[in-house]
Amino acid sequence: MRLLQAIARPFVVFVERFYPDPLIFAIVLTGLVFALAFSLTPAGPLDLVVYWGDGLQRLLAFMAQISITLITAHALAHTDPVRRALIALSRIPKTAFAAYAFTCFIAGLSSLISWAFCLVAGALVAREVAVQARERGIKVDYALLVASAYGGLVIWHMGYSGSAPLFVATPGNAMEAAIGGLIPVSETILAPWNIALALITLITIPVVCALMAPPAREVIEISDHVQSQQDDPVAATPDSDEPETLAQKLDGARFFTLALGGLLALYLVNWFATKGLKLNLNIVNWTFLASGLLLSRSAAHYVRLVAHASATVGQVLIQYPFYAGIMGIMAGSGLASLMAGWFTSVASAETLPFWAFLSGGLINLFVPSGGGQWVVQGPIFIEAAKALGTTPAHIVMGVAYGDQWTNMIQPFWTIPMLAIAGLHMRAIMGYCFVILIATFFIFGGGLLYLGA
Repeated sequence: MRLLQAIARPFVVFVERFYPDPLIFAIVLTGLVFALAFSLTPAGPLDLVVYWGDGLQRLLAFMAQISITLITAHALAHTDPVRRALIALSRIPKTAFAAYAFTCFIAGLSSLISWAFCLVAGALVAREVAVQARERGIKVDYALLVASAYGGLVIWHMGYSGSAPLFVATPGNAMEAAIGGLIPVSETILAPWNIALALITLITIPVVCALMAPPAREVIEISDHVQSQQDDPVAATPDSDEPETLAQKLDGARFFTLALGGLLALYLVNWFATKGLKLNLNIVNWTFLASGLLLSRSAAHYVRLVAHASATVGQVLIQYPFYAGIMGIMAGSGLASLMAGWFTSVASAETLPFWAFLSGGLINLFVPSGGGQWVVQGPIFIEAAKALGTTPAHIVMGVAYGDQWTNMIQPFWTIPMLAIAGLHMRAIMGYCFVILIATFFIFGGGLLYLGA
């Protein structure tokens, strides 16, 4: 326990003093990519500006899909049945150790459903666990509790909403010709080796989080200000029992959301009945939308849930085009190919998935999008896989593992969770560095074992 506390402390101090806000982080990364591309590739300054400007719009379709994922998952997490379930779960931990481990475990399970659902549900569970612990006199550090929730995100790409494996399983994707067809999720997300690694991580990381707990004298519990904030004004605003007009009666009727949700559910049942467990990002989105509609009180209630969700995605939507611009520079100048080439040049058939993992982790710092960065570096690794005889599915998951791995120190995706938790990014990121170190050995070791 003391060892992990000692390891975590310098990272906590470093982040508090030197880590910038997410938007500043994106601006600094943009400048760094400009400098790297200018010094390492033949592209000139004006070329880089054009690549950047043209790149701003290249992920608009993907951004729309991701936005729907985040908003529908957020709305689902705030429906009455799901919130009651989350609050009931939060009352389970009886000790500080259990509080940290339990929060990370629940967030990890939710991340296997959806990274977006994890960010919302994890924050809600962390807040409620902190409140329950304080009322019982259990000293729990709120920052570590939220960091534990964010740590659950480290396995999201191994689950239901993993964008890279869903991307290569979707007909008409940009990599289909290069791969020579589609890669079904039975070879990626549902592969036994991926499930085994996900379970190992889901068991290990909660323990790591619990062992990072600071001494009792240094614990900072949830503040009165954060605890007193009404975290769900939508749930606390009941629909009117007696609408005054026909329009209000229609708005408050549950029939319409049940009908629309049921129609979507019927479509999904038919999809899985005829196509098997064939997932893509659109199907994931319709699953969350159908569930939210079915569990909401009315059309008016669901609209309020969606409006409430928009408060947590604003910064994501503002920043994402700039990361797309970074992606434009890296793709247009050849910098991404150059970086991926560094890894493929030293790889063998057995180690190529491991080097794809490291490459994915590095490029994710510049392009925090599993699907987006797969488009950037996927062609390089697929060509290397063909030349070396490596299974393409292993490459896809290697890049996916790298993406989820360095999310732990990329502040981009902390924004929605921290907006709900009421904390600043610097409060949790130091602990996330330790999770990064621990998962390096799990993911890297697993991929090397897979190739052996």
